[in-house]
Amino acid sequence: MLSSSSSGPSPSASSSAYALAALVGVATTFGLRIQQRHQRNLKSRRRKSNSSGCGGGGGGDDTSADTTVSVEGSVMVTLPTWAIASSSEYFSRRYTTDAEMMSLAIHLSDRNVSEGTGGPFGSAIFERHASGGYCTLVSIGMNRVVPLGNSTLHGEMVAIQLAQRKVGSFTLRMDGDDDGDNDGDQHSGLFYDDDNNDGKDDDRNIGKESAATCTIIDDSATPSGRRERRFELFTSCEPCAMCLGATLWSGASRIVCGATKEDAQSIGFDEGPVYERSYEHLKNCGVEVTRNVLTEEAASVLRRYGNSGVIYNR
Repeated sequence: MLSSSSSGPSPSASSSAYALAALVGVATTFGLRIQQRHQRNLKSRRRKSNSSGCGGGGGGDDTSADTTVSVEGSVMVTLPTWAIASSSEYFSRRYTTDAEMMSLAIHLSDRNVSEGTGGPFGSAIFERHASGGYCTLVSIGMNRVVPLGNSTLHGEMVAIQLAQRKVGSFTLRMDGDDDGDNDGDQHSGLFYDDDNNDGKDDDRNIGKESAATCTIIDDSATPSGRRERRFELFTSCEPCAMCLGATLWSGASRIVCGATKEDAQSIGFDEGPVYERSYEHLKNCGVEVTRNVLTEEAASVLRRYGNSGVIYNR
């Protein structure tokens, strides 16, 4: 597992610059300022009966109200400064096993507690590369509920929002880059074609995905051998109801969990209506589910936080 105090390896100039730029950009403002001006002209008129023969010209009162409504719609989603400072360490390497990727998620949860920058939950989204049997980091997230005063900023939610911003899409179910440079190249549609693989090895011979290693699923059943990009969400604890729903809508191909729902509830968190059939629904929608990866390591962070941390239920 990554150490909270680790300074990390020296990254290549290009990858570290790209990752740092992406993370600095994640001090992201999703904002909308709406100003509406309503003008109301209310007219009251006294009407006199013309039949009275009194000439009823009917003067009347003109009343107009000028109302301005200002709606502050800015929501800021930021990573802690320590996460940005450590970005080179996280983004410069290739990941090959579930344990490596879960270790990063757990490290983020642990560091978040140590630094006092949020709750004991960390997440990371990786892209699986078809030609090399490895994964690269796309985004990281950690719980920011209390520091940013936003009940929706769970670790998974932060990672999903930043990943979608990075790839420039509302869904992670998309076509694109498989040349290993993580530069976000895209082709039309949800899939890219084998003809666009620039002569690289045909990954369809690599074989089925192993639960323990980042290899490639045999997707010869997809139309014309085209393949979808694969983004995988690793989270230090099984998601709450909100984050499990967000996983489905995010377009992630796979979710991998560390600690259990029971581990989170044991220190006082309310995870909401999450059931076994919730995970079955994900599977039925094509999302792979892997649970209990480095469970004890992840649960130990929860227990440590439970001794003194804020339990921020509704």
